[in-house]
Amino acid sequence: MHRFSSQSAIVRLKLASFLLFLKYLCGVVAVGILVYSLVEDDPQLTWIAIGGGVLTLVVVVLQWSCAAKTRCPLCLTPVLATKSCSKHRNARPFLGSYRLRVALGVLFKGRFYCPYCNEPSALEVRQRHGDANAPAYPKRTRR
Repeated sequence: MHRFSSQSAIVRLKLASFLLFLKYLCGVVAVGILVYSLVEDDPQLTWIAIGGGVLTLVVVVLQWSCAAKTRCPLCLTPVLATKSCSKHRNARPFLGSYRLRVALGVLFKGRFYCPYCNEPSALEVRQRHGDANAPAYPKRTRR
């Protein structure tokens, strides 16, 4: 599994995943309330549904701005942004969306498969040689 180079990359990925999930959830709820309000002929519920639609648009803009900086640690392609790149032949969508599959993997599993290179990535920071937690190696001395 591939790991990320910094904790901030993981936080960005989690935030963009949450916003993508919230976008789908708000959209479905707003449409559901709108249909119910039209069937019941309730103008107050219609205004609530319109407010839900506006909230969905705000979440879309926030998610769009966050998703541009979420990159796969191996191929460096933004995994949560809308790209015209071709997907890997073994990449699988969830409900027709490759990005939703990545977002749900990030939120609920702590790992995901990149739809472009199909390599697994864990939401962990890779260990560097100069880290304090790295095993101590004896220093070389000059002779």
